[in-house]
Amino acid sequence: MSLVVDDLGIYYDPNRESRLENLLNSSKNLDENVLVRAKALQKLLISSEVSKYNTGTSILADSWPSHRQKILVPGQVEDDASIRFGAGNIRRNIELLTATRQQNPDAFIIYKPHPDVEAGLRPGKIPDKLALQFTDLVLNDADAISAINACDNVSTITSLLGFEALIRGKHVTCHGLPFYAGWGLTTDLGPSTVRRTARPTITAMIHCALIAYPRYFDPKTGLACPVEVVVERLRSGEQHRGGPANRLLSKLQTMLASASPIWR
Repeated sequence: MSLVVDDLGIYYDPNRESRLENLLNSSKNLDENVLVRAKALQKLLISSEVSKYNTGTSILADSWPSHRQKILVPGQVEDDASIRFGAGNIRRNIELLTATRQQNPDAFIIYKPHPDVEAGLRPGKIPDKLALQFTDLVLNDADAISAINACDNVSTITSLLGFEALIRGKHVTCHGLPFYAGWGLTTDLGPSTVRRTARPTITAMIHCALIAYPRYFDPKTGLACPVEVVVERLRSGEQHRGGPANRLLSKLQTMLASASPIWR
C-alpha cells in the first residue's frame, strides 16, 4: 500500500543522506496548513489504532505494577536492513534486553517478539526462559498498539514501533539510528550523524515521514491515494481480497525470507 523511491539513499540507512533526511532538515519552513493535516493524521492514527503490524491480541495491563516504570522492548528481525545499516554495538535482541535491564534495574520491562520471528520466518528468536532473565514479561502474539499504550517508554534498536510510540506521546530510547532518531525527539544511545541538524516537532516528522516521503495506493481500487485513505482501509478492514497472485507472492516471500536483501 506504500512505496518509497529515493534517488539519494533510503530512509533506513543513516550512513548516507536520503530524501527523508533532507525533508526533515528543512521542516522548519513547513506551511501551517501542512502541519494541520499532519496533526489530523496523528489523531487518526491514534484513534484508529492502526500499526505496521495489525496482528495479535489486545493485552490486559491491569495487573502490571503501577508504581514501576513500564518499558516496552520490541524485538526485531536481526538481519533486517535497518539493523544491518543502522545498529551500533547492540545488534541482537538479547543484547537489547540486557542493556535495557542494566540501564533500568527497577523498571517493569516487557518484551514483545517480532511477529515474523515468532512465526519462525526470520532470525532473532529468544527463548522465553532466557528473555525472562532480563524482563518481567514476554508478550507473545500481542497487539503492538495496545502494548505501546500500556507502557511509559520504548527501548529499541531501530524498530518502527519506536516511531509509532513517538506518535502516541511516549518516551523512546534508541540504541541504533533509525530515521526518527538524532532529531531531538528521542534519547539516543547509539551511533549518530552530523547531518541531522534540525529539531523538528513530532507533527513535522509525521508530515515528512508519512505524507511527503512515501507514495500510497488504495488496496481496494489499486489507484494512487493519500495516506488517510490507506489508514481508513486498514481501520475498517475494507481491503481487496488477495487472489492467487497474492498468495503466490506470500509463499515466495516466505521461501526467500533468508535472502531478504534480494526482495526487501
